[in-house]
Formats: sequence, structure tokens, C-alpha cells
Amino acid sequence: MLLADLFITLKAELLTTNTPIPLYKQTIKDAREQLNILFEAGEPVEQLVLALSDLIDHILIYLWQQNFAEVVELSLIAVGGYGRQELHPYSDIDLLILLSEEPNPENAEKLQAFITLLWDIGLDIGQSVRTLEECDIEANKDITVATNLIEARFLSGNHDLFKQMKTDVNTDKTWTSAAFFKAKMREQQARHQRFGETAYNLEPNIKENSGGLRDIQMIGWVVKRHFNVDHISELVKQHFLTADEYQILIDGQKYLWKIRFALHIQANKREDRLTFEYQKILAKQFGFESDEKNQAVEYLMQDYYRTVMALNRLNEILLQYFAENLLNKDKEALPCVINRRFQSINGYLDIRYPEVFEKRPLALLEIFLIRQQYELKGIRANAIRALLANLDLIDTDFRQSIQAQSLFMEILRQSSGVTTELKRMNRYGVLARYIEDFGHIVGRMQYDLFHMYTVDAHTLFLVRNLRRFTLVENSKTYELAHKVSQQIPKLELLYLAGLFHDIGKGRGGDHANIGAEMAYKFARLHQFSDYDSHLLKWLVKSHLLMSHVAQRQDIGDPEVIQAFAQQIVEPARLNYLYLLTVADIMATNPKRWNPWVGTLMGSLYVTTKAALVRGLDNPQAQNELIQLKHKQAKTALIEKGYTNETINLLWLKFSVDYFLNATPEEIIWQSDLVLNAKKQRPLIEIKQKTSRNCSDIFICSNDAKNVFANTCTVFARLGLNILGAQIETVSDDCATNSFMVLENNGELIESEARVEQIIEALKEGLKTTDLIEMQINPYAINKERHFETDTKIKFYQDERNQRTVLYLSTTDKPNLLSAIGQAFSECDIQLISAKITNIGTKIEDTFFITDNQNRPIIDQSLQQKLEQLIVQKIAGI
Repeated sequence: MLLADLFITLKAELLTTNTPIPLYKQTIKDAREQLNILFEAGEPVEQLVLALSDLIDHILIYLWQQNFAEVVELSLIAVGGYGRQELHPYSDIDLLILLSEEPNPENAEKLQAFITLLWDIGLDIGQSVRTLEECDIEANKDITVATNLIEARFLSGNHDLFKQMKTDVNTDKTWTSAAFFKAKMREQQARHQRFGETAYNLEPNIKENSGGLRDIQMIGWVVKRHFNVDHISELVKQHFLTADEYQILIDGQKYLWKIRFALHIQANKREDRLTFEYQKILAKQFGFESDEKNQAVEYLMQDYYRTVMALNRLNEILLQYFAENLLNKDKEALPCVINRRFQSINGYLDIRYPEVFEKRPLALLEIFLIRQQYELKGIRANAIRALLANLDLIDTDFRQSIQAQSLFMEILRQSSGVTTELKRMNRYGVLARYIEDFGHIVGRMQYDLFHMYTVDAHTLFLVRNLRRFTLVENSKTYELAHKVSQQIPKLELLYLAGLFHDIGKGRGGDHANIGAEMAYKFARLHQFSDYDSHLLKWLVKSHLLMSHVAQRQDIGDPEVIQAFAQQIVEPARLNYLYLLTVADIMATNPKRWNPWVGTLMGSLYVTTKAALVRGLDNPQAQNELIQLKHKQAKTALIEKGYTNETINLLWLKFSVDYFLNATPEEIIWQSDLVLNAKKQRPLIEIKQKTSRNCSDIFICSNDAKNVFANTCTVFARLGLNILGAQIETVSDDCATNSFMVLENNGELIESEARVEQIIEALKEGLKTTDLIEMQINPYAINKERHFETDTKIKFYQDERNQRTVLYLSTTDKPNLLSAIGQAFSECDIQLISAKITNIGTKIEDTFFITDNQNRPIIDQSLQQKLEQLIVQKIAGI
């Protein structure tokens, strides 16, 4: 049965029933089910969208005529997406009820009943009731109203009233073409900013994101207002758009409609976000398959991103044409000659003759360098169009040309505009043609919650961050990074390391090693010296090294620093790697960068640089470092009134690990608390901000058993994120637990009220030595279920420090640390300290542990028991 037949059946059944509302509801339900069947059978989505619009037309017109056949001063009008006849299964039905004058009480009551009826039959109605005069007033005040009226479509009632409204709204007394265009441009810019100024978010909104359906609609709105036509195809006749470009636009719209249609069906509601929840479902539905290198969902999303990139390009070209014709048509645009190939017009870079690129292919790179050097607003639309038409000229011979290589490197060496031009080169396809391997990552998704953007977008954000570090105006925001950037002799090598660091993704194998070989090949092709070529290769190969050491190892241990320094070899490499690492973390997911991570990276940089300065064969001993901390802390404690003997007696009970990891300020604060605690336990103190840029919660308790597990449970209930932990057994009846924490939003603990809340919750939770029950919020949004990671546990022996290192990798979940703490308690394991690392949906934590006699855990059966128990407890939360 076709959708049109549903209305015929509905009308026949209405004649034999006194309860029409269920019939309408059933018809709409049947329509959606039929649409689903047709969609899965491969029916073109544009036909389905139109068919649903037609069915709703029939229903609305029938109901209108049943209620208002005799009322001549009213008109029923479709607006918005419904006005364009673009109805997806759960789209809003936007209506305008137009009146010649304010309705009398009887008609007002009937109109209200009519709207109520539409809701009752299951339509999601968005309605406005206005007179002609009110339409004029509201359209003048609000560009959104004006836009809706421009694409209004007559359904039923007084057609002359509709024609008058259309005439009024399309005259300059409402909005001139220029004013309308300016307002819509501001609207688009604000929308792009609101949605992150990129089309490449990993959970894109297919309507609102850059390159989405709104950008297509934007073109249509301007066309309708300026040319007073109903369809974008008129742009071809007006020579604003080529036939090929028009086809790209229409194909892109069909593609996005297909995704939106599928989203509505899967969600059983209006849904425009292509969230992780639906990506796997749609990938399977659209026929994508996983292979040994990539998941099916990654192929789907790369298809999507490349589509919106093409639409984004067209949006830019067309809106620039509109700007010239609507805003600058009365201004004499005198070209300013730059050289034989280029000129500027109205502040935009243009080609001087149509065959520029055919006659001089090197101009395909030169155009970006000229834009930088002359600081022009952008590239003119017809130059972009000519560039796109000649991309195939960037071939092997072109890439091997010394002139092309010099131009590309010159772009990277400019004092400004590097990031802007790299983004532009990527958008126009030049970057993927010049660095062929880069083309593989364009639009490539990374299916996890750690990376917020596609690989190419992430890469260019990284380069942007590197550029920001160099700017004087950012010297306070990125203090250490700015200072280090001033020591970089060749910034272009740093930018290239950024461009290549993830270029090996999606090819199977270790992406760092793959990318390193690609970077080295590029360096040799571009005549780099042996030193620079190997430096670039090493940076790409090692780009994860520094973050791994900072977030997974004990960087308070001089041996760890010495081992890291031996991999770095020289201070120059450390400078490059520090900047690359910090820029990478920031570009991966800005929400994952916080002052705590910044402090970790800064501490590792400073201590490693000191080790390199001392020399690789002259490591600083633990005793020397501890003595320095002892001296500073003891001086302060003696000033507080403690004797040298009292301090020494206390410190004899602290482990070497404690003094290696604690700062002098922490030793002073915590020693003072323990010496004063006496029998007042549990003693809980909170330092809201420390030198580590986190909050420190210090607990001195009578017995260490279950304190870690129970404290983690309380923190989970309070919404606190644990960054690290240090556990010390001070005596037989006293233990200390120091937790470095941040609020879940990455902020410090700020208010005194919050401090009191945490202290009271901990006191209540630590009243018992029994394990307290974990609580999981059933309403928490759990995107993690789409990214389940196998739990992996490895044991290492730290013979020098007489302890065992337990490395854990698993999916992040509420109460995870509580579950691990419970496993430690049940196996009678002593926790010495912990490094907590959250990587998106994944955590990679390191625990330094001993048995109940403070000995390393070398018993294989105990290791196996602990591993099985941790896995079991994690599975149960």
C-alpha cells in the first residue's frame, strides 16, 4: 500500500466511525512503518520525504476544510521544513494560520480546538497564528520569522491572503536582499561557533554542524530571497553554480537526508545527532563492513565527514559569490595586482586569468603563501573553483619539484597564518594531494570517547596549539610552553611532527612507527639534513612517550627520570617533544586537559632537563633528593615548635616512596597533621589548591584496612575524580591516605560548604572498617557501553624499591576504584601509591602494592587470585 492510499482508506473509515482520533493516529503510525519498509528496501529518500509531506498535506487540508470551509478570512500555510516539503518520520509540522484581521471569539475558539486536535492525533505541531500586519511586524523584528515566511507553502483557505503575505515578505520594506544576507551570515557564524566551529566532531549534529543541512538551507534561503525563486537549481541558470557543483549539493543533501531518516526510525523520535549509539547501527544498515584495519563504523563516518567537507566548501564558495553580488555590487572593485598570477579584489586573493593553474601548476601552493604574506581576508570564490578543478596537477613530478618543496616549507616558516593556510589547504584538498599519506586520514574517525575530532581535524588543532605557544600574547596562558617554544631553532620541524604524528592511523600496526617512516621519507624528499630528518622521525615515533611516562610512571623516582632522560638523549629533543606532547593532549580533547595534567607534564620536563644537564652518566641519587626535601621541611616544622627528635621519629615510619613523591610543602603539611592528630581519628583535612594544581584530601585513620576502597566509594558518590593516591602506614595503629582529586568537571574544590560536605561524608563512610556498599546512579549517561575495553592486568617487580607494580587497563566506570580497592582488601594487599590515568572511556592505572608483610608479591597464585577478583568486580559494576 502506498502512502497516498492510506489517506483514501482513512477517509472511507471516517465515514463509519464516531471516534476519528484513533484512526488518524493509526494512519500516521502505519505511514511511519511503511516508510521504514520502503527505506530499507532502498527507495530513494527524497521520494519518501515528499510522500510523507503529501500525506500530512492531505490530512491537514481535510481537517481544515471540515472546520473552516465557510471561513473566508483564514489561510492554512506550511512553513519551515514542512514548507519545503522535507518531512522525516518524526519531523515537526510547522504551521502558520494567517488571518486578515483578529478572529472573532467563535473563530478563536475553533482555531484553538483545531490545534488541539492536531496534537491529539499524534502530530508534533509548531504553530503561529498571525494577521498580515503581525506577519510584517514580526518578520521585520526577527530574521527567523522572515525566513519561515519566505519558504511558506499554501495548503488551504484564502489563497489571496497567502499571496499578499508572500508579496509583502519578499519586498525590501521587510528585509532587503543585502540585509537578509548579512543577518543570515551572522546566524550561520553563530551556529558554527555554537557547534564547535568544525564539521568533524565525533558525534555530529547533521543539521546544525558546519557542512550540515542548515548550510544547504542557508544557500536556499538566500536564493529565494534574492531571486524570488523556489529552488536552488536556479543558481545554475544565474551562473552562480556549475552543473557539477549543483549535483554535489543535491547528492550531499540526499546523503544527509538518508542519515537523518535512518536516525528518526532508529530513535522512534526526532533525532539529528549522529551519536555513538546509532553509528554502529547505521554502519551495518548502510552495508559497511569491518576489516583487519578499521571498524565498519569508521568507514561510515569517514564517508560522512568527506561529504560534509565538500558541502562546506560549496557553502563557502556560494556565500562569497553572494557577498560580492549583494553587498559589493555598487562598489567598484578595482583589482590590486600582486604578481603575474595573482591580484586582490575587495581584500580577497584572486587569480588574474582563468588558466593560471594549468599554465603554472606551482601556483596551487603559491596561492596560500601569497595569502599569508599579504594578510588578505581569504581566497576569492572563482580562484577556489579553479583550484579545485586542477588538483590533479599535484602529481609525483610536482611533489618532487624543488620549487614546490620550497613553497610548501616557506608556508610553514611564515610568521603568521600557518594554521589558517594548512586548514584551508586541507579543506580544498591540496594538503592531501601534496602529502599523499595525509589523504588517508582526511575525515578518518577514531571510534572512542578520548578523541573528539577526526584525525585530520585533530592534527590541525595540534598545529594550531603549537602556533599559540609561540605568541607573546599567550606567554602567561602557556607560560612554560611559551618559554620552551623560544628555544626551538626550527619551528617548521615541530609543525611537521604535528602533521605526521597520527598520519599512520587506520593502516593497521603501530601508527607511531608507520608515521615515523612516512615523516622520514618526506624529510629526505625535501632535502633535510640527516640530523633534522632523524629528529623528525624520532618525534613522530616517540610522540606518546612523554605522556605515558608522566601519567603512568612514578616521576618522583629519580630512576624513572634517568631512564626517560636516556631515551631523550639531549635537551633539544626534550624541548620539541614537550611542546608536541602538550599540544597533542590539548587537541585530542580539550576537556581532558587541566592544570593537573599541565603540572605533571611540566614536572617531568623540568626534572628531565635537570637530569640531561647533569649528564646521563651522573644520575642524582634518591638519598640526595630526599635530603633536600628533609632539610626544607624540617626547618619549617621546627619553626612550628616540633623538636628534631620528634620529626625524625615520625619520618622513620614513612617510606622512601613517600618522600620521593611528596613535595616539601606536602611533607610539612601532612607531618604537622599527623603529629597533631594523636587519637583524633579519622582526621580529615582538605587543601583546596596545591602546587600540583589539584585539591589534596588527607586522611589519618586508626587502621588502613578498607580505607582506600571506602574512600573511593564516598568520592564516587560525591562526584570527585581521583587523580592519584599515596598510602602510608605510619605505625601499627595509624595510617595516612592522601588523595589528589578534582571535581568531575575538572575544577578544584572551591567553596567551604563543599569542603564541609566532603569531610562529613568521609567521616560517615569511615565509621566502619567493613566495606561500604557502592551506589551507581541509574540516570547517569553511560556512553562507555559503546566502547567496552577488555580488562588487562600486568604485574611487574620493582626490585629496587621492594614492591610490585600492578598495571590495569579497562573501561572507565563509576565506582571502578572502589571495586579495585575491595579486591585489594579481600586479598590482604597493601596499597602504597597509585597513578590514575583517565583516557576518554579508558583508564590506565598503575598501583604500587605489597603483601600484608610489606613484601613484593611474587607468589604467582596470589597474583592470579588478585587478577581474577579485580576482573570479576569490574564486571559487576
